[in-house]
Amino acid sequence: MKLKLDENLSHYLRPALEKGGHAVATVLEEGLRGRPDPEVGRAARDEGRMLLTLDLEFADLRKYAPGTHPGIILFRPRTMGPRFVNRLILEFVRDNDLADFVGCVVVVDPTRIRVRRPPLDASPGDWRDIPLSDA
Repeated sequence: MKLKLDENLSHYLRPALEKGGHAVATVLEEGLRGRPDPEVGRAARDEGRMLLTLDLEFADLRKYAPGTHPGIILFRPRTMGPRFVNRLILEFVRDNDLADFVGCVVVVDPTRIRVRRPPLDASPGDWRDIPLSDA
């Protein structure tokens, strides 16, 4: 799976995710650090990458409706300590087939996973034709 790590996630996740077979790009290496969320979202969409983030704005379904992007996974850890955050992310990726979440908005916390799926009539390529909101 092609993934993009938002700037609020540790770059140390990259090697572990790549070892799991994922193609990983980071917001930092692409020069998007500090850029507005809609710009980061567009970059992930245009590259066909699922976005992994801690940023609550990406869970706003009015701005990032399911089916308008390759997928957004928002992690909501109990604590923001890097070890806990990294463990939550790596366990989720290890224990789940990310292909099941293409086009979805997923919120992961330590006790549950909430998934908003695209409309049934959306085809996998529809997200390329729908612009993300700049609001």
